[in-house]
This record gives sequence, structure tokens and C-alpha cells, in this order.
Amino acid sequence: MRCPFCGNPDSQVKDSRPNEEGSAIRRRRACLSCGQRFTTVERVQLRELVVVKQDGRRAPFDRDKISRSIRIALRKRPVSDEQMEQIVTGIVRQLEASGDTEVASARIGELAMDALKEVDGVGYVRFASVYRDFTEARDFSEILTLMESKTQQTEQKD
Repeated sequence: MRCPFCGNPDSQVKDSRPNEEGSAIRRRRACLSCGQRFTTVERVQLRELVVVKQDGRRAPFDRDKISRSIRIALRKRPVSDEQMEQIVTGIVRQLEASGDTEVASARIGELAMDALKEVDGVGYVRFASVYRDFTEARDFSEILTLMESKTQQTEQKD
């Protein structure tokens, strides 16, 4: 693993531990040249996913991009880092389980909104406001009204 500080290609693993329910390995490493320490995370990747953007462009799927978006939506909310990581892992697993190598960016956004809706309503609205490109206050009002009506329907069924 190349050192992020000096670029040396050799590093030594100092500690390894599983995380995310055993689906990833966190490794503490030390550079053999400069001695700096850094952390790497290894995950199983079933297949290379390609994201098809709305304008038709294709780009490699970037787990970190969806992770950043989820973290921004849930900033200063009572949701732990572990819960956020579980949301991201769940989205990635659903995409990989679909069997498709190409996935529409809209599908990723919908999966993220569905996951956020279950965890935190404010995070859901924040993500939806960016994802659906809200331009007016009316857009927020519409999504809140929709959320309220779904909550009432769920309560009536129980």
C-alpha cells in the first residue's frame, strides 16, 4: 500500500480488525520509509458497478460519494457513524445484489432516500432537497405533506 505522506510503495500492517459486521477489514499501517501511520479499509467487491448519469455519461461507482452525501444529510442529527455506515453498506449490497453492472444514478438516489426515510425524517428531507433540486419553499411543503400522509396511513393500519 502506497504511503499517503511520502509515496513510498512499502508499508507494514501493524493491526487488523474486522468491522461492519465482518464485511470489511480495517488495517493500521506504518510506512517503512517515513514511519508515518495511516489506516486502510478493505471490502469485498462483488462486481465493478458503473453509474449511468441522467445525461447518459458513465462513471465508476464511488462508495465514498454516497457515503459523503448520507453524512451531509445526517449532519448534526442523532444518528451514529455506525448507523450511517450501515445505510451505505445496505445501499451498496442492494446494488450488487441486483446483478446489473450498470445502475442509473436515479436508482442510487431512490435507495438512499428510502434508507434515510426509515432512519431520520430531517435527513431524508435534506437529501431529497438536493437530489430532487428543490428550488422553492413549496417543494419542501409538498414533500412534508407527503410524509405526513404516509405516516397517518401507517398509523391507521396499526
